[in-house]
Amino acid sequence: MAFFDRFWKGSRSGSPEGAGTPAGFYPLYESMRPLDEDEDDLPARPRPSATPDFDAWDAKLAGIDEALEVEEKRRLRWWQRDYWRQRGKLWWTGRGILAALAMFAVLVGWLAVTAPLSKSLEPIAPPQVTLLASDGTPIARQGAIVEAPVKLSELPPHVAQAFIAIEDRRFYSHWGVDPRGIARAALTGVGGGSTITQQLAKFTFLTPEQSLSRKAREALIAFWLEFWLTKDEILERYLSNAYFGDNQYGLRAASLHYFYRQPENLKPEQAAMLAGLLQAPSRYAPTKHYDRAKARMDLVIGAMVEEGYLTRAQARALPDPRLDVRLRDDDVPTGTYFADWALPQAREGLEASYSRQVITTTLDSRLQSLAGRVVARAPLGSAQVALVAMRRNGEVVAMVGGRDYAKSPFNRVTQARRQPGSTFKTFVYLTALENGWEPDDTIPNTEITQGSYRPKNAAGRYSDQITLEDAFARSSNVAAVRLFQAVGSEKVIRTARKLGITAPMTEGDPSLALGTSAMTLMELTAAYAGIAANDFPVEPHPFPRGEQSWWEWLTTPSDSFSGRTHEDIETMLRAAINRGTGRNAVLPIANYGKTGTTQDYRDALFVGYAGDLVVGVWVGKDDNTPMKGVTGGSTPARIWRDFMRGALKLESAPAARPSASPDPEGPVQPLDIEEGAAIPVGQNGASLRIDGGGVTLSPDGVPVEVRIGEDGLVVQPAPSPSASPP
Repeated sequence: MAFFDRFWKGSRSGSPEGAGTPAGFYPLYESMRPLDEDEDDLPARPRPSATPDFDAWDAKLAGIDEALEVEEKRRLRWWQRDYWRQRGKLWWTGRGILAALAMFAVLVGWLAVTAPLSKSLEPIAPPQVTLLASDGTPIARQGAIVEAPVKLSELPPHVAQAFIAIEDRRFYSHWGVDPRGIARAALTGVGGGSTITQQLAKFTFLTPEQSLSRKAREALIAFWLEFWLTKDEILERYLSNAYFGDNQYGLRAASLHYFYRQPENLKPEQAAMLAGLLQAPSRYAPTKHYDRAKARMDLVIGAMVEEGYLTRAQARALPDPRLDVRLRDDDVPTGTYFADWALPQAREGLEASYSRQVITTTLDSRLQSLAGRVVARAPLGSAQVALVAMRRNGEVVAMVGGRDYAKSPFNRVTQARRQPGSTFKTFVYLTALENGWEPDDTIPNTEITQGSYRPKNAAGRYSDQITLEDAFARSSNVAAVRLFQAVGSEKVIRTARKLGITAPMTEGDPSLALGTSAMTLMELTAAYAGIAANDFPVEPHPFPRGEQSWWEWLTTPSDSFSGRTHEDIETMLRAAINRGTGRNAVLPIANYGKTGTTQDYRDALFVGYAGDLVVGVWVGKDDNTPMKGVTGGSTPARIWRDFMRGALKLESAPAARPSASPDPEGPVQPLDIEEGAAIPVGQNGASLRIDGGGVTLSPDGVPVEVRIGEDGLVVQPAPSPSASPP
């Protein structure tokens, strides 16, 4: 109606239709005609009558106004609609209460998950764990010193008063956060900015990061603790978990450590000194900084006087506390290569508690000591070394992760991932044996002249054909690559995976046959343990395991090779030691093993087994730079042999016959030397020659011939080259 009135109120004169037509109405009528219509095609429009129907027009315009209003309301945001404007204060109050309850429920659920109250009953640092060798000898001790929690009702009043006076004077009157205490601490330096409840929330539930979000979470958890726990319960949990320096966690542990007395018997001056440590435990530890601890104690006593816990006369009468620190088992190391590997596994199976744990491991103290001696006397130069010995079932009995744990705790048995070289060839030959090949089958040993990957044999030594057994013993690179391609890379990888190798291996890569996939020495040795036991995969473990239950036996996957395949691979492993590249490792008993050397002598390995032991040895440099001619058949094989002799009590056995060749390994060219060939010795031009009659040593000067015959050892000048052999 308002829309129509704008035209009705004008003069009626001047209308093209004559009198009676409102001024401006006809132009409006004309403006409502379609703009794209051709005047010639339209029928003549009836002109408005002298008396138009204004009521009809009013109704139409009213309808338009209503439609516009509805559309306008439809386009309003949900919170702008009259539905909400019409709600009264009571309605909004009720809805607000419901929303607050819902948020509270969500908050309670979140805190129950992220800050369970039971966590405040657990020690904040892992309790001390002592590892024993299999014979009961302590080998390592790690973790915090913690003792049983304290009960506030059993403590003398002055103990709790000392902590409250210096840390949180309004502890019993605030709700977890104390603004007045924060302001006082900022102005006077007495007391902490955080309440005891906040400190409990911080070291129990949160990380040490300093940020506004952490402080907000700290305050939130403090309110949570105050809501569910009594003040005495909060104080008990605080005293039982706080850090007091010298690796002591909790009041009981600190009281026993510094004064050798239970907290129930603490004197006022002793309690005051302990309370003063909490601000900076390492800085105020009385065992190292007694003067600082004494000055801090005086501050605590002054706070106790201000709060009325002590009179000035009583405070002046308090003597300086005398320390009574009694060291216990100080000779047990806190870490070893074996302990660093075993302890995380030990803690996984322990329930959170304040009690100390003593756990017996599989480590054999005699074998561990033997391994240390053998490694210490090995000619390593600037190289590092690693040795791991395990039973066929995976029980680790000795571990050396480097030359000196104090200088480098990096464990080269479990942490270093290096190329295994030709020790990986064992998996290639195993795959071939599983697929119908036999040790006497032959394979071309000629030089590879096609393709992008062309490995070489040692000193260019090739032959038309070679048996699998000889190729394995001599560590022929070209034969291993051809065999790898013949059986298929996917099958070789499958065999390695069955034996427990988890290292990345690329299908179709021929260099994989020569051990270019990096893995740990532990992983490689465990795979050989699976071969030795013919039951795999073998999982190395540091703690004894009982017999499997029927359910474990049923659900634990295991595999084995056929009797024929296992016998054939052991024949090859024996050949590699007894007449192949591993002759420096030969023992007077049945022994099995394989050498490994990588590109440019960067890694040298020997892995094998004899008796009930499976041992892996690695020599190399941490920066992966080349060594000077060290191969798997030299230093690692000798370390393996010396350890095995002592471990299996074969010390009186005759020494192994000298090796005629270094170890040919991996992508590098092997250095096999045939019988009768000269072997360089040292750097002065001397050489060693071995033939069926004896050994000839030719130093830089007069050649000397050394022979062992029926008449014993004979040393004489070597005959000239033109002389006929004897």
